[in-house]
Amino acid sequence: MNELQKKISEIGVVPVIKLSNPQRDAKPLADALCAGGVPVAEVTFRAAGAADAIRIMAESHPEMLVGAGTVMTTQQVDETIAAGGKFVVTPGLDIEIVKYCQEKGITIFPGCTTPTDYHAAYKLGLEVLKFFPAEQSGGLDKIKAMAAPFPMFKVMPTGGVSLKNLATYAASPVICACGGSYMVTAELIENGAWDEITELCKKSVEIVKEARK
Repeated sequence: MNELQKKISEIGVVPVIKLSNPQRDAKPLADALCAGGVPVAEVTFRAAGAADAIRIMAESHPEMLVGAGTVMTTQQVDETIAAGGKFVVTPGLDIEIVKYCQEKGITIFPGCTTPTDYHAAYKLGLEVLKFFPAEQSGGLDKIKAMAAPFPMFKVMPTGGVSLKNLATYAASPVICACGGSYMVTAELIENGAWDEITELCKKSVEIVKEARK
């Protein structure tokens, strides 16, 4: 793993964020995540203004690892880089986008859930894959099964991860970190529940720490 991937692995969880009002919410959300010991964020392009949110979070907390999620085009990769984003996450394995990110020198976590995906990722020289949607695609059992023929990969499961199953995932040596939106739900953000977000982050970090002992 590269340095960024190692840092994400050390944190153990990656909040997956959709911001409808980045001018209002990006900075206080970044404050809340960092206060909770989770200085990382995957800001999805599922909402307009994702690049603005990335820029605001990265500028307000230079120590944060802020990246983009649900990246579907090379233009969005460019927007991410211009905004100061440090990584890209795609829902599937798009070879064009992977190669583009490699050319631009930005880390990419492509969505992979099948042997075909994994094999293509191997040929592309990737090391850490997003497993999405995790629970719906077979969860940890499938991740472990896929690790048998592909032991070279670390995996970042996203989709269906919560406080209830976080420990189970985090305890597996195959797992790099777990992506989730449970600590940054639309309701929490809309209500400005920054203290609650911080507490959920603290709980998540503690769960990961205990699970890895």
